[in-house]
Parts: sequence; structure tokens; C-alpha cells
Amino acid sequence: MNKVAPGKILVSQDGRSYIIRLVGDVRVTLCASLNNYMEVIFKSEKISEIIVDMVDTEGVDSTTLGLLAKLAIYSNENFKIRPIVFCPDESLYETLMVMGLDDVFKIVQRLRSRLEDYEELSVEDPSAVADRTRQQVLDAHRLLSSFNEKNKHEFLDLIQALEKGR
Repeated sequence: MNKVAPGKILVSQDGRSYIIRLVGDVRVTLCASLNNYMEVIFKSEKISEIIVDMVDTEGVDSTTLGLLAKLAIYSNENFKIRPIVFCPDESLYETLMVMGLDDVFKIVQRLRSRLEDYEELSVEDPSAVADRTRQQVLDAHRLLSSFNEKNKHEFLDLIQALEKGR
């Protein structure tokens, strides 16, 4: 049985370009760090492109997908750009398509971005960010639910459980 590599998120910025590289199995434990980095991007004045590099991604959960959707929607509306996702893995590509993320991203099934100068985002202490993480998980799944009926049905129970846990 193949062991899935623990996830990490690498980021790079070159001028007006931002790149987020998802490596290994990217899960909810990284969502606070990803959200914090997205806030940095949102505060930028001029952005020419945003790239999500999933070439070395082995798995990604729905919370991460919801945060990426948030990034894409914000970029579409505020920067008038459509972020690009490089995703050569057929299974991950299919997940992106089923979730409806092709509505807000340009999804490309070829190899990675051209920048290699990344720094790794640190993982925040889960106990210190528990309430914020729960809210981010809730927001991410609400957003995914808004893309289509399948997602709405898929995440209804989780959303209701998170809303009750407030």
C-alpha cells in the first residue's frame, strides 16, 4: 500500500505573480495558514496572475478546495483575473471538475509553473486556532455548496453539524 506524504503548502511571489504549491496530502490542518496567505494576496494592489500548482499534490480535502474557491472568486471579482490551476493528476482533476471549480479557475492538465523559489507556510497550532478553523471549514463548505446541487447535498450534514457546534 502506498503511503501518502504529509501535506505542505509552498508559496512564491515574483513581482505581480503569486504561486501556491500544494504538496502531498493537503488537509484542514493547513487551512489557517492558507487562509492567512490568501489575506496577504487580497491586500495586494496589483496582481497579474495567481497560480495553484498541484503537480505534486497527492490528495486535497474539501476545506482546502473551498479556500481555493474563495481565492478564485475574490480574484475574479477584485483583480479581474482567473487563477490557473496546474493539475496533471487525473483523479484530482476530476475532483476539481466535479466540484465545479472550472467555473472560477482555468484548470490545466500539464506540468507546473515556471517559478521554483518557494517558502513553506508553517502549520499553526490547532488548539490556538480551533474556533477560526471551524469557521473556515464552515465557510469553505458553504462556498463549495453554492457551486452546484451535488455539492449542496454532499456537504449539507457537515455544514449543519458545524453550525450547531458554534
